[in-house]
Amino acid sequence: MEILRTVAELRAWSRQERARGKTIGLVPTMGALHQGHASLIQAAAASCSAVAVSIFVNPTQFGPNEDFSRYPRTFDTDCALSEAEGAHVVFAPSVDELYPGGAATYVEVAGLTGRLDGASRPGHFRGVATVVAKLFIAAEPDLAFFGQKDAAQVAVLRRMTIDLRLATELVVCPIVREKDGLALSSRNVYLSVEEREQALALSRAVHEAENLFAAGERSASRIIEVTRETFAAVPEIRVDYIALVDWAKLEPVEIAAPGSLFAVAAWVGATRLIDNTILN
Repeated sequence: MEILRTVAELRAWSRQERARGKTIGLVPTMGALHQGHASLIQAAAASCSAVAVSIFVNPTQFGPNEDFSRYPRTFDTDCALSEAEGAHVVFAPSVDELYPGGAATYVEVAGLTGRLDGASRPGHFRGVATVVAKLFIAAEPDLAFFGQKDAAQVAVLRRMTIDLRLATELVVCPIVREKDGLALSSRNVYLSVEEREQALALSRAVHEAENLFAAGERSASRIIEVTRETFAAVPEIRVDYIALVDWAKLEPVEIAAPGSLFAVAAWVGATRLIDNTILN
């Protein structure tokens, strides 16, 4: 497996592989890879004959008081996992490579970037859309693989690819969970033993929403009310949002329907975690 550091190297690799008749897959990550990321690389390797994994902690999607400086960085381990799961190259640019001096161009998906996580993390989705657009332009992938855990992010990126007429198709892969239900996240390493137990409230709330929908409940307000009680049982947690929305628009719905997104975000200690489910 090769490690590429510049946009020119990544683009040359992609075009060379396409000239050989290969399908290009891209797995964008910020590193600190876990089995959720591994599942994305596996999916890419199963669908594409040439797979690139990007490892880049993107500064523009972090707020001024967020964890950019302490975000886990485990590059050697990440490269080993990427290679083991089928990646052919790792793209690991510097900040200056993706944001050259004087860079003043950003991608803003109007409306969507201010909803759910975007409401509590102003500028977050602008940073995500901008860096993913840069990665798509650099790698020119046929398919790009993302996890459902970041469902709001997926909605933003889907809208971006449609609006910009990008040729890349987004592939959304299921959430990977620990045996006890906690959604895998690079930020789980921040949790103490007690906080790790408290964090299970997120997956319990998601499971409760699924059960209510399966039992025939369609009132969004009722589903939110019941799942709020799940969080109330763990007073140490500070809820950011509990939402039931149209997945494409991220706008609240009054009546839940197949395909509606139920999403939660909460602070467990100093760590902000998210979880969701697509009701079906």
